Amino acid sequence: MDECRMRAVELVKNLSLADATRCDHRVVFLAEELKACGLILNAVLLEMRATALVANTKKVASHQILQYQSNMSVIEPSLQGKLVLITGCTGGIGQATARAFARHGCSIAVHHSSQKSKAKADVLVSELMSLAPGVRAAPFEADLSSYENARTLHAHVVKGLGHPDILFSNHGVTGPVIGPEGDIGKVSAEVFEEIWRTNTGTAYLLAQLCVPYMESKKWGRIIFTSSVAAGNGGILGPQYASSKSALHGLVHWLSLRYSKDGITANAIAPALIEDTAMMSNPSDAVRSKIPIGRLGKPDEIASIVLLLATNGYMTNKVIVADGGWTIGGF
Repeated sequence: MDECRMRAVELVKNLSLADATRCDHRVVFLAEELKACGLILNAVLLEMRATALVANTKKVASHQILQYQSNMSVIEPSLQGKLVLITGCTGGIGQATARAFARHGCSIAVHHSSQKSKAKADVLVSELMSLAPGVRAAPFEADLSSYENARTLHAHVVKGLGHPDILFSNHGVTGPVIGPEGDIGKVSAEVFEEIWRTNTGTAYLLAQLCVPYMESKKWGRIIFTSSVAAGNGGILGPQYASSKSALHGLVHWLSLRYSKDGITANAIAPALIEDTAMMSNPSDAVRSKIPIGRLGKPDEIASIVLLLATNGYMTNKVIVADGGWTIGGF
């Protein structure tokens, strides 16, 4: 009996998870063997331990699933129902990004600059609402060379669709194209200031207007379209390059100030993207600057913007997308 009891103790103590999960055979057999030896209590203990092991396994698995889902919500939060204000939305990058967000269930405030782009904006709005259930979209016209127009744009978006959760500040103008070897005298201080007001000033103002709501929700995304010109001077002129580089300082300040409130701030610096007004008919000399041998595609830029919107850990970054033109970041 002592030998049988010792064996029973070992069976209960050493019962493995594999044995427990095979309880319809192994555990039943062992329990019956213990009962045959008159060790009823040990048999009960064996069955209880098997049950506990299986239950604990399910509990652990359930916890692991919940933990995985929690981790995924941090890495890839659902954008379903978020409102995105995209300025310069009728351009190549703007349209591609609007479609990408709409496919993820976002509603889109489609900004365009004038009556000339109204028809394109209307077509895009109709397309966006067909891409996913529940997507809302509406066009908003504003000349963003004016601070007052930027304020009006934000007010109209809030009234028509609600407060933006995501600001993709994608508008911009080039000003006179004098090239990397041009005469600085051909860009007046007044033109320089106008380009800065459009490319940097109203981008700043829209961020300023959007931040309070994002702060109240402890979630927000601010993304600027910069340019590779901010890092290497570019091929257009000093007014454009400097206005874009100023956005990088804005990214750094916004990120350091508001990241603790769940608001990330980043920029993307593309170069030579096809199907945009700036690159409607690039020369062979321009194309030759890109090591991969082709211009970038708007969808390639949109995928980076989407990354910046979904990743809550990535902030205070300028992502350069230039086909290998530049080395390193800036």
